[in-house]
Order: sequence, then C-alpha cells, then structure tokens
Amino acid sequence: MRVVIALASSSRQLSGVQRHAINVARCLLTTSDVSAVHLIAAPWQQEFLEDCVQDSDGRLSIHSAAIGESALSRNRWYYTRLPQLAAELKVDIAHLAYPAPVKTKAFPCPAVVTLHDLYPYDIQENFGFPKVLFNRLVLGQCLSGVDAVACVSHGTLSRMRHFYPGLAEAKAVVISNCVESYSAATGDSSFLKTGEKPFLLCVAQHRRNKNILFLLRIFKRMLSSGQLSRETRLVIIGIPGPETKRILHFLAAEDLTSNVKLVSGVSEAELQWCYRNCELLLAPSIVEGFGLPIAEALLAGCRIICSDLPVFREVGGDHCRYIPLGSAAEQAFVDAICHALSQPVPAPVSLPQLSASVIGNQYMKLYQSLQLQERRGCADLRPASMQDTQRKA
Repeated sequence: MRVVIALASSSRQLSGVQRHAINVARCLLTTSDVSAVHLIAAPWQQEFLEDCVQDSDGRLSIHSAAIGESALSRNRWYYTRLPQLAAELKVDIAHLAYPAPVKTKAFPCPAVVTLHDLYPYDIQENFGFPKVLFNRLVLGQCLSGVDAVACVSHGTLSRMRHFYPGLAEAKAVVISNCVESYSAATGDSSFLKTGEKPFLLCVAQHRRNKNILFLLRIFKRMLSSGQLSRETRLVIIGIPGPETKRILHFLAAEDLTSNVKLVSGVSEAELQWCYRNCELLLAPSIVEGFGLPIAEALLAGCRIICSDLPVFREVGGDHCRYIPLGSAAEQAFVDAICHALSQPVPAPVSLPQLSASVIGNQYMKLYQSLQLQERRGCADLRPASMQDTQRKA
C-alpha cells in the first residue's frame, strides 16, 4: 500500500498536528503491507520535518508543497493540487493530517482526515470572529468530502456526533495518537541555565483553550504566599498565538518575567528532558481533543495535575490528579500542587495501546476497509472491531 500524508500548514515550528503526521508515517512503516509513505509539508516546514523524521527507511519520502504563506494559497493547494499529487504518486490512500478543503471525487483514491478536535464550535475564542465561521465552513466541507474520519479520541468522536451526527455514524472511527517513550533525553536544556531548578512545566500553545492565564494566576499566588520558593520557575512550552499579548502583559504587570519562561521551537530531546526533570506537569485546559502532554508525561514518570476533562481521563486513567474547573478551581489547583510536591515522583507508566505497531495496524485496517469499500461500493466496511468501538463510545 502507498500512502500520502499532507501536513502543510502555516506553522513554522513543530506543533501537535505536525507531530501527529510524522507519527502516523512512523506507525505505518512498522507494517509490512506499506510499500511507500509520502509526507508533504510546506517549504518552511522542511527543516524541522527532516530533523524529526531522521528515518533511514527507504519507503519514506518527504516532499515540499508549492504553496504560499496565505490561508487562501494553502486552502487552494489542498483543494486542487493535493488530489493531483495523489494521482502522480499513484497512492492508494490520501491522508490529511488536519481538516482542509477537499474537492469531492477529485482524489483517485479514498481520502482520510484526522479530526483532532471541534474547536471551531467548542471554543470560538481560539479563532476570533468572523474567522471562526470560515473554520466551521472548512471543517464541515472536509468532513463531508472525505471517505473516513479518524478521531484521535472518544471525546473528539463524541463532539463530532454532537455537531455532525450523520457524518459521525457513517465515517468516523477512533484511532488515538501514537505516543511512545523517547530514549534520547539526556543532557540539558538550552533555555534553562545550570541550576535553574526547580521548575513546573506546562506544554501548551498560546490559545484560549489552554487556560494559561489561569495557570499564571495560580503560580503568582503560590509564589506570593510562599507555597513555592522564589527560585521556582514555570516553563511554558508552546507556539505563540492569540493569547501571547495577554500573557506577556500579565507577566509584566505581576513581575513574573524572571520566574516564567515562554519557550517555543524546542527539540524533541529538550521536551523530553523537561518532562523528566520538572517537578510536575500542569494542564488546566478548558477543552481538548486528546491530551498529548498528559501521555508524554506519563511515559516520562511525571507528576500530573490537570483539569477534569473526559479526554484527559481517557489518556491519564488513574495516574493524574483531576481538578474540575469550577469556582473553586484556583484553590483546588493550589492544594493539589502542594500535595503532589510532597509525594514521591511516580514511576513511568506503560501505554502499549498507543504504541506505533498498535496504531499502525489500526490505520492499516481502516485503509484496507476503504479500499474494499471502493471496490465493492458497500455502505460501511469499517473493520468490525472499530464499528463495535464506536457503538460502545
């Protein structure tokens, strides 16, 4: 089987979507049924993509998409050029790493999209008005145009069922993100000076759903009360976004610039070093689609305190401290942090269900069912095990 994975986006730094696409490729390469995987990224994404992949497998190829930096250029490329590339590369499956405009029937093969979340509906502040309306339009058009939707969690599937019940029933399956332990986490970080510990960690883009200002209020409160030493740092790793100005204003107003480090563009090794050396991971998100930092922190043996979201429980199980985001949430987070810091550091948690081989096999079953559907014209030939999974969710 030959697969093309399109991940071209405006992002100039490694984000969750790009990491997902790279991991899908890696998962597929664990199966003997795959003869070629083509990753297509924007020109400005080539460097970090090649750094992340570093795979000697001859079946993997990296391509540069001839697109401009505007949203219009990018959307036009997905709508017109991607189907042409799928034909030129003679692939059996076209996989979009995130929702983008799809020209129905233009693909010479089945098309799949990964659905990470329903943010255009669940948290409009991430986009602003009227941009959110365009995002909703693209999302709906894409879900209607593809042959299958791979939701990264049961929580995401549940939200799709709420907003697109018919499409969810006909097209959606749950295939989680691949998350595996990373061995090369030795050395040090480039953004923390020697001895600049202890530090708390938050891995989050500067977007409203990540609730970073809420976290900063908690951190300021604990420093002021002496519940955290003045030497304690808060490291926030994530791409700048709509909330960046508000975050910077808060840091300046509350005199936190020396205690809070905003970091982006870190290497995989540096990120894993942070997981393994931080005092704890904090994830106070309002809404999420999966919870990748939760899974990565579990694998690294990290204390975790997070908001009480179904998707976080789906990933974290009994290994995290969950805090409801109600009126008493700030105090509850403070109490949970104090308690966690008094406890031993937990052992790393094994997550075999998120391994490359398991996820790779799930994608292969989906792809093969789509090929069979294309040949026979059947209404729903998703693997029986996946259909059962959706009914139970």
